[in-house]
Amino acid sequence: MARILIVDDAKFMRMTLSNILLKAGHEVIGEGENGKEAIDLYRHLQPDLVTMDITMPLMSGLEAVKEIKKEFRTAKVIMCSAMGQQKMVVEAIEAGAKDFIVKPFDESRVVDALSRVLN
Repeated sequence: MARILIVDDAKFMRMTLSNILLKAGHEVIGEGENGKEAIDLYRHLQPDLVTMDITMPLMSGLEAVKEIKKEFRTAKVIMCSAMGQQKMVVEAIEAGAKDFIVKPFDESRVVDALSRVLN
């Protein structure tokens, strides 16, 4: 069971992901709507893992991953992207993200990615 922070500008996506994570036995300890919130929440909550949307207002998930990894080298981040954002996913992995999941979320894919990153 992991303590997870969910960051996505779409409430529906946060809710969907939260339901999948809770069902898989994890604890959702916080939710953010943009990259700036992601960084502040990470500092405050120090989660085991973060799911982070790539495209968000104020600060992108890509920028937020870079900032979080600068401060917390062992941070575990899984990027969430819509279809067709492969180039950004590659950039996110290069920036330190551990894995990615594609929207719309497939429950088994989300759970598999979490298992890979947490173990």
